[in-house]
Amino acid sequence: MAKDARLYQIGFLALFLLLGVGTRDWSLNWVVVLTAIATCLITQALCGAVFYPPELSNPETAADNKPADNIGQRWRAIALRYRNPQILSSLPSALVTGLGMSLLLRVDHPLTMALAVMGAIASKFLLRLRGKHVFNPGNFGIVMALMLSGDAWVSPGQWGESGWYGLLFLGAGGLVLQQVGRWDTSAAFLGSYAVLEAGRNLWLGWTWDVWAHRLTSGSLLVFALFMITDPRTIPNSRTGRLIWAGAIALVTFILRNVFFISTAPFWALFALAPLSLLLDWLLPAARFEWSQSALHLPLSFLSTFRQKYVPE
Repeated sequence: MAKDARLYQIGFLALFLLLGVGTRDWSLNWVVVLTAIATCLITQALCGAVFYPPELSNPETAADNKPADNIGQRWRAIALRYRNPQILSSLPSALVTGLGMSLLLRVDHPLTMALAVMGAIASKFLLRLRGKHVFNPGNFGIVMALMLSGDAWVSPGQWGESGWYGLLFLGAGGLVLQQVGRWDTSAAFLGSYAVLEAGRNLWLGWTWDVWAHRLTSGSLLVFALFMITDPRTIPNSRTGRLIWAGAIALVTFILRNVFFISTAPFWALFALAPLSLLLDWLLPAARFEWSQSALHLPLSFLSTFRQKYVPE
């Protein structure tokens, strides 16, 4: 089994896109999807080349600082600069962001999606504190598109209330969370939200099928299993994650049932993102780092490309 949980995320998110188109009859524009994916990868690579330090362990990177006497040397300098493993290791995360935003965000024009994903990726580099992202990139891009654009929206009901979608999301999300080790965040969010909705259900005297339908919403489960669990933006300590997830559940409940905001989870995560940094300060713990196993294929490809096409 692959060690890098992002590979599972990429596979499952791509599967969900195909499933939504095939079984839910989504009017999905594939130009928009391809725009999101390409823009995420390109923006990540460009930002990485600007913000990541050069690969000092490789003496060949010194060629980046030497004058390029011919076209071959110029291409060699460019290839060496983008060979930085830190850039390559970040590309799977960018692909996860692109797929996730394609799954949740709807726009009328590809340019709107391009600007949204550019903002999402740029937020990772520009909005940081003590080396950690302040906002979940996909959530930041979605909220910015909703706030600043007139042709972007989120459709929380796009998955309907079918129970088998919920089982599929729980199974796929459980596999990813097992690899990442952040199942406690999803459990705390869904558990807290379930208790709050149960109390409201009892207060109003509704039947329990209403409660079950609200908890098995496909969009809510995708949010709980694939967005709120991003290990690079959630609190590092388990206690911090439990507090943080419970707070997001409470704000989601209030926004949805008091202010009747259908996209409540996204606004709750956006508003409480800085709380993660505060909890890291109050409850310090080791920071999560992604596995480097996803680097093997791109590094091998780049090495072959240099041998064939980049003159010495």
